[in-house]
Amino acid sequence: MLARIRSAAVLGIDAYLVEVEVDITNGLPSVATVGLPHGAVKEGRERVTAALVNAGYNFPLKRITINLAPADVRKDGSGFDLPIALGILAASEQLEAGGLAEQLILGEVGLEGDLRPVRGALSMTLAARKAGLRGVILPAANLPEAAVVEGIEVRGARSLTEVCEHLGDGPRLRPIRVDVRALMAERAADVVDFADVRAQAGAKRALEVAAAGAHNILLVGPPGAGKTMLARRLPSILPGMSLDEALETTKVHSVAGLLAPGQSLCTVRPFRSPHHTISDAGLIGGGSSPRPGEVSLAHGGVLFLDELPEFRTNVLEVLRQPLEDGAVTLSRAAISLSYPARFMLAAAMNPCPCGYLGDPGHRCHCTPMHVERYLARLSGPLLDRIDIHLEVPAVAYRDLASSAPEETSLVVRARVEGARQRQRERFTGMPGLYANAHMTAREIRRFCRLTEPVELLLRRAVARLGLSARAYHRVLKIARTIADLAGDAELGVTHVGEAIQYRTLDRRRAPEGTAEPARRAGEAAASG
Repeated sequence: MLARIRSAAVLGIDAYLVEVEVDITNGLPSVATVGLPHGAVKEGRERVTAALVNAGYNFPLKRITINLAPADVRKDGSGFDLPIALGILAASEQLEAGGLAEQLILGEVGLEGDLRPVRGALSMTLAARKAGLRGVILPAANLPEAAVVEGIEVRGARSLTEVCEHLGDGPRLRPIRVDVRALMAERAADVVDFADVRAQAGAKRALEVAAAGAHNILLVGPPGAGKTMLARRLPSILPGMSLDEALETTKVHSVAGLLAPGQSLCTVRPFRSPHHTISDAGLIGGGSSPRPGEVSLAHGGVLFLDELPEFRTNVLEVLRQPLEDGAVTLSRAAISLSYPARFMLAAAMNPCPCGYLGDPGHRCHCTPMHVERYLARLSGPLLDRIDIHLEVPAVAYRDLASSAPEETSLVVRARVEGARQRQRERFTGMPGLYANAHMTAREIRRFCRLTEPVELLLRRAVARLGLSARAYHRVLKIARTIADLAGDAELGVTHVGEAIQYRTLDRRRAPEGTAEPARRAGEAAASG
């Protein structure tokens, strides 16, 4: 007899439907799984066999063929255990198959018939709704994330027996719904706050500009200046996530198996801080069974790279595509996957190998050649993709000991959200564009119109600093964000002058004798 069960598998962060066909015929007892099963899918037949017997069902001693369609796509994961078990019971007439027609079934079974969570439940539930299925039955541990999907009945079970009783004449599993609006209205209290940072007004201002326009930022300063402390407080001033952002971020974390028990949605922007020994596959994703890397796990939030020059060159260079495109494409011999990777890059580094170049309180022991080699670890194309380069000076004792109140993250976030709202209104009708950092050359020409004084200042900056076309566009994007924070509709000399000041490493790379005049010109413009 033949039985068909609907299930699903994850490809990237999205899911596609899989039809599990189970055929039982007379012959020597055997179980054959076809349809490109891989890894945990192949091992599933042993788990299913033990689970059926230990749960009190009869395992048919016949020839069992299990087909996973479409058969030309490799299947991975343990989520096919439950549909295979139900297919065997239905094909052997131990279970009425009528209630399975409009249901998506997924879940891993234990040897006693208990159900265990699987990765990607949110993506698979969304695929079931898109396909027009009536409901989803899955492990109870996956219920919180799957229940946020509206328009489909989601039921959770703790054991194979509960599912069989629900499909038969036993107790019914109740559909569960999660109040998405209530989840989105909650914002976890920030563990860290901008008020914890003493002084560093310039660095705080730069981080506010970065948060307001979703710009990448590089902090350069001596050890102990507070670079890491500042970067860790960046998420506390970012605006809240929209529902679409929360769903996409949750899908990435669900596929990676990083959702906390009982967590429905990722409503707080992620902050990822990998160690500098990370591999390129760990950063952008990959492996024999490709999984999202740190750049995708930081989607919608912040990726912080401390001690940036200590990362291997090949690791840093793979950042160039996700920084430019907001996505990562992993190509393998049999498959090509794409993961979202629209994040804010926050990085920190010392100005030289010993860390004390330019610090009046410590003597630098590095030669000019050592400093040049140290800075050369960061390629020009990578630095061009970082909007803001900021020098963070050491904090004086009187500032550390000061008891004067500092501005809180809540106050700064209010200004950031105001600037983001102006950007959303400006970019209405432009899908995928919600912050100044994401503007292309076409949008820059449209929304960053230059007056004659602004054009003159930019012409001098480009000539004296040797700015690339990408760096020139970065300056305009930053200036647009500064204007949004000020509530100004047009770009002014003050906005562009401040933006030029945020290209510290461009000034260092400028031809000898040109950086200082450009710095003075920018400071004069920024001061009005």
